[in-house]
Parts: sequence; C-alpha cells; structure tokens
Amino acid sequence: MPQPKKQTGLPPLDWLRVFEAAGRHGNFTAAADELGATQAAISQRIRNLESWLGRQLFSRGARGVTLTVDGESYLPLVQDTLRTLEQGTADLFGKSPGEIRLAALSSHLDTLVLPRLTPFLEAHPGLRFVTDSVPLRSAFAEEPAALQLRYGRGDWAGRKAHLLHTEVLQPMMPVGLDAVAWQSAPAIELRGERPGWQDWARAACMEAPEPGGLSVDSMGHALRAARLGQGVVLGSKVLARSMLATGQLALVDAPELTCTDGYWLTWPDSFTASRRRRRLVEDLIEALGQP
Repeated sequence: MPQPKKQTGLPPLDWLRVFEAAGRHGNFTAAADELGATQAAISQRIRNLESWLGRQLFSRGARGVTLTVDGESYLPLVQDTLRTLEQGTADLFGKSPGEIRLAALSSHLDTLVLPRLTPFLEAHPGLRFVTDSVPLRSAFAEEPAALQLRYGRGDWAGRKAHLLHTEVLQPMMPVGLDAVAWQSAPAIELRGERPGWQDWARAACMEAPEPGGLSVDSMGHALRAARLGQGVVLGSKVLARSMLATGQLALVDAPELTCTDGYWLTWPDSFTASRRRRRLVEDLIEALGQP
C-alpha cells in the first residue's frame, strides 16, 4: 500500500482523468481504450496518484480491479470537478452546444414536443435537436439522453424537473355522437397510473358510462380509439389538444378532473451547470410549456 506523503495543491490533471475513466469503467483496459493509452500507462498513472495521495484507490486481484472505500469516496468528487471544469471552459471559451437530445414516449413527442418546437428551433439556428423515442416509462432509467420528458410527480432521484403541464382529464367523445347520450356509449378503459372512470365519477358526482370491450395501456391509443368511434374516453386535455382543435374529438359537457401528476422536463443535476446549456433548457421549457 502506498505510504502517505506530504503534498500540497492538487495532483496532476492527467492522473485524475485516468482515475476517473478507470473508476467509471472498473477496468484499466477499458480506460486505456477510451484515453488512447496503454494499460501499462494507465496502471502507472494510478500508482502515481495513489503514491501522491498516500492512499490505495484500487484493489488489485486475479479477476481485475475494484475501487477501495477511499476510491469510491474520491471518484464522485473527481467526476464533479472535471465536469465543472469542462463546462466552465466551454462557457468561457467554447462554442454553444451544437446538439441537444430529448427522450420521451413517442406519443408525447407527437403531441407535446413537435407541435411546440418551431419557436425554439427558430431561436437557435444551427442547433441540431435530436429526439429519442422511449417505448416504456421504465426504460427512462436506461436512456442516455440527459433531457427527458416524463409523466409523474417530478420527484426523480438525482434529477431536476420543471412542470410543463398538469394532467387534466375530461370525458371526450367521437364527433357525431349525441352529446346527451354519451353516457350510453361504451367506456374505453385506460390502464395505468392515471385516475379512471370510477375516480372521475366520484369526483364529478355523476354516473360513469358502462365499460366497453376495449382496454388499452396508452393514452395515445385511448384517444385514437375514441376518434375512431370505438367508445368514449376520459382523455388528457393537453394530449388531445390538436384532436379537439381540429374537430376529431369533442369534449363532453361534464366536469374535468385535475390530477396530481403532470408532464415534466427533467435533466441531471449537473446538466445545467454550463451557462449555455442552462439557457437552452430555459428556452425549451418556455417553448414546450405553451398552452
């Protein structure tokens, strides 16, 4: 184990970059591939850093290397410091980000993002806006995109969140259905975290329509089914905005139900440390939050 040495200041930046890569990968070979160095060079820099600190950062074994307790404690500090240095350098001397990436459910990209995106793109000419369609809510945890549009309560660990739209539900019917007889039409069941027909009925003090034979797990599918005349839906007013505006669906003259959940733009805590990125996020929030 390295013997403690009295040192002042900071260890060389190159050693810290090597330690961060090796700690992130948990492998000296992968760190060498990423940094374009040999495994021997990576090992030497790690030994130099350990000697400088007087602490062992990795345990070496026949099956590879693992971070020690000291290494696990030091890694996030080094990562945050390098990230802050990179972002600060970009703020002072770099160009504006050339690309921004947003992950969301496909139906949310269709209804909440693309219809509101034009002002943002016009305000940032030359910026490449990339969308990633996420098939399931649970897949967000594995999604590499920093910016994500999520449905929920805004309480995701390690992420900041800004509420774009509160979810408001109201009965909707196909165009042409008698407004008085809508409760006689079959009710489309939507499975998931949103309140259902019985929740709406209790809040509205009204009878819910009888269940039909269709059950879906996506609000987008429920709205489309109602538009096709397959029943009435307790629909999201924000997701159905264009369908209502173009006469593809009609609101029932009945009470609406405001939910505790909503649609949030979220990002990692460190993403907006850069002034330029922070400005992009603020402009995107303004665009996507439009009615």
